Amino acid sequence: MWATVREAVRGSHQDYTEGPIGRAVVLLAVPMVLEMMMESVFAVTDIFFVGRLGAAAVATVGITESLMTIIYAVAVGLSIGATATVARRIGEKDPDGAARAAVQSLALGAAGALVIGGTGAIFAPDLLRAMGASDDVIRTGSGFARVMLGMSGTVLMLFLINSIFRGAGDAAIAMRVLWFANAINITLGPCLIFGLGPFPELGVKGAAIATSIGRGSGVLFQLYHLTRGGHRVAVRLRHFRADPHVMAGILRLSGVGMFQNLIATSSWIGLVRILTGFGSAAVAGNTIGIRIIMFALLPSFGVSNAAATLVGQNLGAGKPDRAEAAAWRAGWYNTLCLAVVGMIFLIFAPQLIRIFSPDPDVIPYGVRCLRIVAAGFLFYGYGMVLTQSFNGAGDTWTATFIHLGCLWFLEIPLAWVLAYPFGWGPTGVFVAVSVAFSALALVSATIFRQGGWKTSKV
Repeated sequence: MWATVREAVRGSHQDYTEGPIGRAVVLLAVPMVLEMMMESVFAVTDIFFVGRLGAAAVATVGITESLMTIIYAVAVGLSIGATATVARRIGEKDPDGAARAAVQSLALGAAGALVIGGTGAIFAPDLLRAMGASDDVIRTGSGFARVMLGMSGTVLMLFLINSIFRGAGDAAIAMRVLWFANAINITLGPCLIFGLGPFPELGVKGAAIATSIGRGSGVLFQLYHLTRGGHRVAVRLRHFRADPHVMAGILRLSGVGMFQNLIATSSWIGLVRILTGFGSAAVAGNTIGIRIIMFALLPSFGVSNAAATLVGQNLGAGKPDRAEAAAWRAGWYNTLCLAVVGMIFLIFAPQLIRIFSPDPDVIPYGVRCLRIVAAGFLFYGYGMVLTQSFNGAGDTWTATFIHLGCLWFLEIPLAWVLAYPFGWGPTGVFVAVSVAFSALALVSATIFRQGGWKTSKV
């Protein structure tokens, strides 16, 4: 096992369509889990330092991040198309086709980055106001929001290029990219927020600048590896030409993937909008609780991404039964890990929340959020893996309909009903999150067993 883990971190040359399934899951999952942990460090680092600036600053981060979920939806949507297409070509033993798919994905990503970044930078204060932010939050956080939304293209490209590496099976490269980007963010963050040494004291805006510099540096690091050669996908000058057929295929998968993730992430916007009616302390408590939860769930997305790669490559190799077995195995591993994390959250919730905020008004909301949502972790393990397995197979519509039913038609109405007519307040919102994600897991497992995804075309 330890030899396998070391190989995974160094970068494995394993053919994931051959050999023991458990070993293949571990070789892909370990670097993907470490990658996702580093992605979650971006969020936790910001809130750790910003928490020292007061509830308004924390609420600024929370509301801006809820707006950023739209960018994440586009980024992850494009990533779904790129991962599925690259994985299928690698499974078919067609690395040149995988490189062509990578370039078409990058072209789509660059276009999206320009449009979203420009719009976000111009209308940041208006977007905060539309989310119900108080005058204090708008005054404190407009600079933060402008930088984060204006530089959101770095988020999109970071997600997209790492999805190309993951789809190819070069998960260790994606992991190293996030290590590099986070090292820069963690170093610059406190310097720019608090004005350490020669750096100016920029407050909450400094957190946005540090994060954007870190992510931008990560993108440059990705492009170096993508064009350097020596990996499963090596982009060359001959690949830099428009290929309408390949681009249309990626756009078809990505378009559905964007809608799917817009459903998932915009549900958080709806939840934050409901919470703003209970004041900045409730929003801040939810922000801290969800950041800690994402610290646990993002590594689980690593396991889920490993399942998507295995499903895509094995379908490309004509081995649908192996693809199914890999998904169930990854789901089991994911559930075991989340069960342990969920128990830790249930027991130590007050201590964890106090790390990020000493405010006595914020702590009770954060504790309730952390405990109630973590209670459903046993279900989340399989739900996350199976929905990503649909995407890895190219069956993006199935995963989209599952998200639509569980998050828009169940979670948002239930959160509002429990919070206001039932009088549960913010607790009702937290309960709705746990119920919705548990339902998503059960529905996904039922449909996955039917096996229709095995015949998807990419």
